[in-house]
Amino acid sequence: MTTSLDTLADEIVDHRFKGLPPDAAGRTVGELTAERRDLYSGGFITPVLTLSAEAVEHNICCMERFASRHGLALAPHGKTTMSPRLFQRQLDHGAWGITVAVPHQARVARAFGVRRIFLANEVVDAAALAWLARELTADPAFRCVVYVDSARGVELMDAALTAAGAGRPLEVVVELGAPGARSGVRDAGEAATVADAVAATATLRLTGVAGYEGELPDADADTVREWMDALCGLAVEFDKAGRFAAAEEIVVSAGGSAWFDVVAAAFGELPDLSRPTCRLLRSGAYISHDDGRYREVTPFNRVPQEGSLLPAFRLWAQVVSRPEPTLALINAGKRDIAYDLGLPEVQAVRTPEGRVSGGAGLAVSRLADQHAFLTGESVPQVGDWVALGMSHPCTIFEKWPLIPLVAGDGTVTDYIRTFF
Repeated sequence: MTTSLDTLADEIVDHRFKGLPPDAAGRTVGELTAERRDLYSGGFITPVLTLSAEAVEHNICCMERFASRHGLALAPHGKTTMSPRLFQRQLDHGAWGITVAVPHQARVARAFGVRRIFLANEVVDAAALAWLARELTADPAFRCVVYVDSARGVELMDAALTAAGAGRPLEVVVELGAPGARSGVRDAGEAATVADAVAATATLRLTGVAGYEGELPDADADTVREWMDALCGLAVEFDKAGRFAAAEEIVVSAGGSAWFDVVAAAFGELPDLSRPTCRLLRSGAYISHDDGRYREVTPFNRVPQEGSLLPAFRLWAQVVSRPEPTLALINAGKRDIAYDLGLPEVQAVRTPEGRVSGGAGLAVSRLADQHAFLTGESVPQVGDWVALGMSHPCTIFEKWPLIPLVAGDGTVTDYIRTFF
């Protein structure tokens, strides 16, 4: 049976997809994939972003094992990749579902058959809620869990769902924040007020509590653990008060990509509740990892026995100017590179003859719109290819709508479509 994922292979390769071979225009993605072109000799043009097939597989399996060891369900944050094919890879490896941040992302996930969505925001847009109501009515197997953090938000959600004729309640979790942090109630008293507002509706069902520890002010292991204990304590308090009486299971959720070891430890000490409990981890950046922020903050640096992650991205650009002995300009810049959390690192240089050397002694000193400034005592020659490693995958995927998945020998084995 043809699925929505299968239709990705039918998309025509054309000018919309930068970096791909010009002579592939008019082919379908499936036809181009079947050719198994070589990245370096197959007509790809620079700049071109690539994903390592081996690194992606390693990272998915590593996180699957971590979640299994700690009794966690995993709903990786899809905003990192917005790639249905990568969503499916994660689901095939046991993910509970996919996390999204806004209704558009939920629509993408639903369009490609995702049956469980954790929407980590309070949704108060009436049109988006009407769409959710239609999805829930049309597909009894579809499950969506949404944040709430205010009585006003609950009021707006209830009004919109009632107007839309919602056929079954939308599951919600009270979001716990912290003073000076991002969204979410600031204390247990506010949480109870929001839970009371939910209980007064027929369109919403309180399913659990959740939050995001990554935006805590001056976060460290101690402050994150203190906040996690408060989150778990709120779940216990709500359960004792009978607030989850209508829920089939209780969802307790947290977890970005910097503190999932602390999240796992806290969830491991969460006592049994009155109903089956889903301890839901939402880390997402692990799938590609990076050569910057997440390399530095990955919990596997603190607990290496738990596993390791590999950077999967390489952006290949070409030296187009060498105006000074210690300066080279490559043809990738702010339009192509993630730079919000640091400049890229030079990983390798490849000559037109295929000789590869490391990036030692070379640095990207600044970016222009379509150029990166490479400095060093011996910068590469005009025509050489330069591989860059980048920080913060959340702002890499969004710049590249079709990304070659490349095996270690340079063979392009697939193309990863993104929808931002």
